[in-house]
Amino acid sequence: MTLKLDKLPDREAVKVTFTASAELKAALNDYAEIYRRAYGQKEGVTELIPFMLEAFMNADPGFKRARKQLEDTRAASSSLQTKET
Repeated sequence: MTLKLDKLPDREAVKVTFTASAELKAALNDYAEIYRRAYGQKEGVTELIPFMLEAFMNADPGFKRARKQLEDTRAASSSLQTKET
């Protein structure tokens, strides 16, 4: 079985809280079970979600372009502030 999400790496956590619909929670629980069957390692939904979000954002070309533009804008703004001081 192949999942879009690879086996999770070692990680350091920062806590973020959000509210999900009952349907999404059920789907996440199912994903966690399928992950366990695919990789032979149990990972909770809270461990999977950050990597699922990261995979989603990495696969979104519009987000990548907009984020690059945002970084360029921040760099230009920072450069201007440095010159003013």
